[in-house]
Amino acid sequence: MAKQDKDTPPPLPEPLRVPVADSHTHLDMQGTTVEEALATAASVGVTTLVQVGCDLNGSRWAADTAAAHDAVHATVALHPNEAPRIVLGDPDGWSRQGARQAGGDAALDAALAEIDALAARPEVRGVGETGLDHFRTGPEGMAAQERSFRAHIEIAKRHGKALVIHDREAHDDVLRILREEGAPDRVVFHCYSGDAAMAEVCAAAGYFMSFAGNVTFKNAQPLRDALAIAPPELLLVETDAPFLTPAPYRGRANAPYLIPLTLRAMADVKGMTEDALASAVAANTARAFDY
Repeated sequence: MAKQDKDTPPPLPEPLRVPVADSHTHLDMQGTTVEEALATAASVGVTTLVQVGCDLNGSRWAADTAAAHDAVHATVALHPNEAPRIVLGDPDGWSRQGARQAGGDAALDAALAEIDALAARPEVRGVGETGLDHFRTGPEGMAAQERSFRAHIEIAKRHGKALVIHDREAHDDVLRILREEGAPDRVVFHCYSGDAAMAEVCAAAGYFMSFAGNVTFKNAQPLRDALAIAPPELLLVETDAPFLTPAPYRGRANAPYLIPLTLRAMADVKGMTEDALASAVAANTARAFDY
């Protein structure tokens, strides 16, 4: 793809007839204003956005943005890769905060206390994205990551909020910790990445599975196999924008207005009409995030 193509936003897809929600987006990482993103999304039938926090600054921003816009709901959390950076430091400044000193367990406790306070706000509908990431965090960061995940589960349960899970190459450990801690009433596996066997486990537990643009990728047959057996009443759709742009625009910046592409691909896999899947997804997202 030419550089110019990569920088060109994908065109608007055909609008959905039944409005849906983008269950997981990062407006603070997209190159538009919130108002522009909402208007463009609404023009193709994406009328509700769940803005997801990944660190303290992002979680504060998510809550404030949701408070200012009826169409936005917030989730707040320390991302699984954020917890080890707080405890062990981030000398390379890989995250958006720049270089940081090691803060130890006390710094993680202080950050979790602020997430707990934010989770009490009415516009905050979920605690996440939290979970485990064995892809980016090495063995030295696992303890901090797991301690943070367990704390987020407790916060979600105490406030009666949905738990939004980031699970990257950590399926067995994520499911084990949910069993050990006792899962909240509403659990969402964001950017579902498991196989069909894991989808059966999630379905039996009543966990929502949210599919992103990567379900459209050529090499994603295991994801489509999982989607094929996932119950329609547990399905959500998301962008994870600006990441995971659906085909045929992979490599360009994602945005909530591209949800119709992923939803239509999902409907094909499910053997459902677009309208039937959109109706299910819209109801499921409202149920998952209690709005």
